[in-house]
Amino acid sequence: MNIIDTNKAPGAIGPYSQGFAVNGLVFTSGQIPVNPETGDVPEGIAAQAEQSCKNVEAILEAAGSGLNCVFKTTCFLANMGDFAAFNEVYARYFTSKPARSCVAVKELPKGVLCEIEAIAVKKDSGNE
Repeated sequence: MNIIDTNKAPGAIGPYSQGFAVNGLVFTSGQIPVNPETGDVPEGIAAQAEQSCKNVEAILEAAGSGLNCVFKTTCFLANMGDFAAFNEVYARYFTSKPARSCVAVKELPKGVLCEIEAIAVKKDSGNE
């Protein structure tokens, strides 16, 4: 098992890692829309979805994977009313249409509007 750690995604804000690679699979922790360079959170669901997708992508790339290798995501929204706007951004990043769960939750860390976690195969695993 290998811990994934990259400065191209926000550091963990608790006792967990950004992700793990094990047996040719990559598991990301949920990524909220924090800009890793500034620590800022953009306003609005579209900008937040974009940043969350970029954060997931950075962790996957650090692990030798990529968005096209994702086969399952779990998405959390603070407001299901943001579902359509979230999907619009999400669809630009997850073009392979992985299996997905998307739920509304009462609250997310730092008061953000969305969070995304992913499971992917590593590019060198022969499972693409």
